Amino acid sequence: MKRLHANDAARRFPDVLDSVESEHESFVVVRHGRVVATIRPATLGTGRAVKEALRTQRPDSEWAAELRALRDAVGLPANP
Repeated sequence: MKRLHANDAARRFPDVLDSVESEHESFVVVRHGRVVATIRPATLGTGRAVKEALRTQRPDSEWAAELRALRDAVGLPANP
């Protein structure tokens, strides 16, 4: 991961984004000797990752009741 001073990052931001997008480079942005940010390619989630996350979480037993209360509060039909 390349280190980039904050002033350089600001001055060269379009070039930094181009490098991130086209070359998949990552940068650590440093200001006054401290790391303040990381700029890296975005990771895209997959349907498989979402399904796995949902499988590993316990269902919220209060969710249905909260949804009914919210629908009642705003006047939405129970089954749109």
